[in-house]
Amino acid sequence: MGRYPHPWTDRVGHDGRNGKVVPMSHQTPATDRPLTTALAEAAATAGHAPSVHNTQPWRWRVLPDALELRVVRDRQLTAADPEGRLLALSCGAALHHARVALAAEGWTAVVERLPDPQQPDLLARLTGLTPAGADPDAMRLVQCMQVRHTDRRPVSDEPVPAEVVDDITRAADDEGARLQILDADQVMELAATASHAGTVEAEDPQTREELQYWTHRADTGTGLPPEVLPQDQPQTTVPARDFGSPGNLPVGPGHDKAAVYGLLYGDEDEPDSWLGAGEALSALWLTATRHGVSVVPLSGVVEVPGTRQKLRQLLSGLGYPYLVLRIGLADPAHAGPPHTPRLPAAQVVDTSAVRDQRS
Repeated sequence: MGRYPHPWTDRVGHDGRNGKVVPMSHQTPATDRPLTTALAEAAATAGHAPSVHNTQPWRWRVLPDALELRVVRDRQLTAADPEGRLLALSCGAALHHARVALAAEGWTAVVERLPDPQQPDLLARLTGLTPAGADPDAMRLVQCMQVRHTDRRPVSDEPVPAEVVDDITRAADDEGARLQILDADQVMELAATASHAGTVEAEDPQTREELQYWTHRADTGTGLPPEVLPQDQPQTTVPARDFGSPGNLPVGPGHDKAAVYGLLYGDEDEPDSWLGAGEALSALWLTATRHGVSVVPLSGVVEVPGTRQKLRQLLSGLGYPYLVLRIGLADPAHAGPPHTPRLPAAQVVDTSAVRDQRS
């Protein structure tokens, strides 16, 4: 398929913008280096995780024998996501990235989710670290983290092979969430629902102001720069989010007729299930990237309470929707968009507890 550069060589990565092979920093076995070094590097690697509007709402604390994940409330979408579903989902994606990075370095971890009711901002703790030998599959997924990006343009006319869709679905299942692939009639229902959600949000001044803020964050390391936003609204069956102002990314004449639409969902609608859904999102997205498949999250339709309830009807009321995903093969005629910026590791990884111990 080869829609993205394929980074399948041990201990090397790819620059997702130009396909250039670059050396990775992890050159020695985990057992030959301090555990705290592996934890700090895993936390830094987790910075590649996807997050709503590229808010990166997480902060890590490295301890002598554990790694803690905390949410940063200052980067929550208070208008679009007041209950914190997308906030927790974004942090869950980072949690899965960190888990995979540790496995690639040869460490297994016990994951404690929401371990302390007295600390609601402490979302997870990775503890019980034991050496287990580097996991080759995890190493490949770490390479995928370097390549993964969001291409909001229409996909190609080539459908995603059924076996690849099945593999992506299994990746979500393995993390405790489920991905329902929508049939043609359900896609039409989704299109109407997404259109209504777009209208509701366009008429809400607080949501518009929030979107303006996160799309005008030049040189801050967060947000969505114009280079990753379409110049024009793509002509697709399911309408994409209107960001309020055009970006710089040429759209082209394509459509989404060959795309597959999926609904990520689960049995509960609580913070721990949102966190787990983020882990599933990371797993399925990295799996898709490994197959050269594009994934685009459509969060607007879950941000509006009324349309989120409509999505429950697509599930026959048997689950709670977390996110809608468009899955397709990127148009090979267009180079991928640039990666969104990332905060430097020093701003999101706190190693003071380790430094204090050494001093």
